Amino acid sequence: MSRFFHMTVAFAVLLSILTSGATCQAVAPDTSAASFVLMDADSGRILAGREENTERAIASTTKIMTALVALERSAPEEIVTVRREHLKEGSSMYLREGEELTMESLLYGLMLPSGNDAAECIASYCGGVPAFVDRMNEKAAELGMTHTHFANPSGLDAEGHYSCALDMAHLAAYAMQDPSFVRIASTKTAKTVARDTMANHNKLLGRVEGCIGLKTGYTTDAGRTLVTCAERDGLRLIAVTLRDGNDWQDHAALYEYGFSAYRRACALEGGAVCALTAVRGGDMPFVRAIAERSDFYPIKEGETLSLRIECVDELHAPVRKGQKLGEAVVLLDGNEVGRVNLTAQRAVSTASSPQAKRTERSSAK
Repeated sequence: MSRFFHMTVAFAVLLSILTSGATCQAVAPDTSAASFVLMDADSGRILAGREENTERAIASTTKIMTALVALERSAPEEIVTVRREHLKEGSSMYLREGEELTMESLLYGLMLPSGNDAAECIASYCGGVPAFVDRMNEKAAELGMTHTHFANPSGLDAEGHYSCALDMAHLAAYAMQDPSFVRIASTKTAKTVARDTMANHNKLLGRVEGCIGLKTGYTTDAGRTLVTCAERDGLRLIAVTLRDGNDWQDHAALYEYGFSAYRRACALEGGAVCALTAVRGGDMPFVRAIAERSDFYPIKEGETLSLRIECVDELHAPVRKGQKLGEAVVLLDGNEVGRVNLTAQRAVSTASSPQAKRTERSSAK
């Protein structure tokens, strides 16, 4: 019967990294936003926030989800025909009834000038608006966005259309894993066939170091909304402000704080040997338990990362390469913040009996 052992380790080299760097502690800025959050995209750690779970109107930041569902349900080269009912009020990419565009052109028109007409056209093409909105809500549920509900693909004010700063941060972090989405959201200007040059409404592109997206928004009900993403030295942060009349300055201040106060620390390198597991009846007496992947976590001055190893100390052959043997628990100042699977570095076969070995040698003669 297999048994588990637990071991807590803190690496001296890691501790030296954690205690180096800035000598003064940066202070999280306040903002003009009714709700805001600054979040590490990889770990989900909240670095600063206020009323981040309060449900509010989100305006055109809705289009982050619209773009994701469109990328999921269509190909960039597909041709879409514009119909009269697609020509919605508000911000526009100035579609004309009867014109034909690629889905990629529509996505640029959705994300850069924030075209409500593009949103309606995309949703209508991808299964119809009601079904498209249903998929937006399904996707939100899959991503754990428990304070979110969509009523349309554009973000125009509507009953039952809302989210919260933290849900939008998680959505943004997910979206920024899609290379096609990043390419579009980070583009400053785009010129497509039969379309004048479209400028991205996101003023932080080029103004804030490392800014790579995401989406602006405004309606009477929502006020100014903004979701952005910036990356420096491997640390990727998401900032969200809802109902904020000073959003450009607030996002810049949030990033200044986040990148000065936190750094991306490696808690565990993929492939690192974390334990040895004895193997009974195998052609090898033990197998190394290695980290399935690398794990990083944002830390600030004075914080300490450590690992608690939870791994079987004994099992019976055979053992498959990659078989799960346990977990490395990542701890921040003693509190769990993540887990990494530990797997068998190699396969261990069942040892042949003495009689079987003699038979094998005889057969080989």
